[in-house]
Amino acid sequence: MALNHSLSAELEQEGANTRKMLERVPAEHFDWKPHEKSFSLGRLATHVAELPSWVGYTVKADELDFGTMDYKAPTINNSSDLMQLFEENLAKAKEDLRDVSDETLMKNWTLRNKDNVYFTMPKIAVLRSMVLNHIVHHRAQLSVYLRLLNIPVPGMYGPTADER
Repeated sequence: MALNHSLSAELEQEGANTRKMLERVPAEHFDWKPHEKSFSLGRLATHVAELPSWVGYTVKADELDFGTMDYKAPTINNSSDLMQLFEENLAKAKEDLRDVSDETLMKNWTLRNKDNVYFTMPKIAVLRSMVLNHIVHHRAQLSVYLRLLNIPVPGMYGPTADER
């Protein structure tokens, strides 16, 4: 099996789980924070919705330099726009993975901020750690936010206490 097929299957499963979590994020609480140092609920949810776009950053280039990119976080004001952002990024991620070769996935990729190199590792490892695991990590944070707001948390790998 080609490596991109395995990654695509994992992206499909995690995409479905992420969709369930994002669908529960209420726009009326977008500004809420559990702590002054935390992301707001809306900013965290937007970050989760953006993360599938990192598939393209990884497979189409050999590095990402925060010091030279012109990043602006999208402004999301409602649940519909949040879901649209996620669905567009997920669809593009699936497309970006579709034809990537094993050879490309084994090439090194670097994350840096100008001269400060954070890491260099094979693209396949970046896809697992900085993309898929990163999505799961922040999705778990979202589940805590929802719990603290008394919003039922959907199950990811089985039912939650809210679904029993």
